[in-house]
Amino acid sequence: MAMSHSLLRLASSRFTKPLHLFSFSFSFSTTSTQKPPPIQVSLTDTVGRAVFATRPIPTGDLIHTAEPAVCHPSPSAPHPVCYSCLARLPNLSSPFCSHRCRTLTQEYYDVEMKANWMDFNNYCRNRGLKFPFLVKRLACMIISGVARSDSLDILQPASLTPEMILEMEEGFNLLRNAFTKALIADEQIAFLTKQWYISVLARIRINAFRIELAGGGSYEDLLSSAFASVEAEAAVGNAVYILASFYNHDCDPNAHIIWIDNAVAKLKALRDIHEGWLIQKVVHSMISENLLLILMCLHVTV
Repeated sequence: MAMSHSLLRLASSRFTKPLHLFSFSFSFSTTSTQKPPPIQVSLTDTVGRAVFATRPIPTGDLIHTAEPAVCHPSPSAPHPVCYSCLARLPNLSSPFCSHRCRTLTQEYYDVEMKANWMDFNNYCRNRGLKFPFLVKRLACMIISGVARSDSLDILQPASLTPEMILEMEEGFNLLRNAFTKALIADEQIAFLTKQWYISVLARIRINAFRIELAGGGSYEDLLSSAFASVEAEAAVGNAVYILASFYNHDCDPNAHIIWIDNAVAKLKALRDIHEGWLIQKVVHSMISENLLLILMCLHVTV
């Protein structure tokens, strides 16, 4: 049920403990001359962990942008995309769209290219799984020294059934075997235990975003794009963000997340947000077709 503005103010007046999260590895894409984002992550006694405005935010303002903590192209992407940022590739001569993307990801790209992923990829594709690809990418980042094994620990994990865990164990064995056969040193994959794999995958399952690149910011543009994307299964990939996972979803949101031409997420204000108000989002793309329901619900409430 959507929270009214009065309830939003009540919730924001009761947040108690700011979370000091900003030593973690995620980016707001700001420069030293820009002001920090007008937001604060806090613990509340009403909605748990949430994000609040630290100053008034006018309608249409870009609240912040964020690079993904980890992302991976979709095997069924409608066109080839950049290994690093999921932007459309200008040509097929390189897996990267730019020198910047190559520089940022070359180390763990090289790790990934050492292994034979045929068995792992077949396992994912035959079962229609997409999130194990993100675990594989994160593991390569850790092996190369680009990321830490606890990078996603701050995120809430999904609840898992015994059947889910059993299926995950098969994926873990295939991932571990791929690195072992590639002669990756044991000390480099010491973190890659069954417990780590299942824990990371549980967090990815509930926090991953389905990335569908789209222009236009009106409700009509977003809704039209959503219908077309879902019908065509046009996601270019999936990604996990740290800060973006802290925003609450709501059917009467005051902000939305969109992706224009790559996996950099942009959070914009849908209407005026007062200082201290809870920021609640509708996203341009979701893990599943729930996007359509949320956008249509949003359209009705305007």
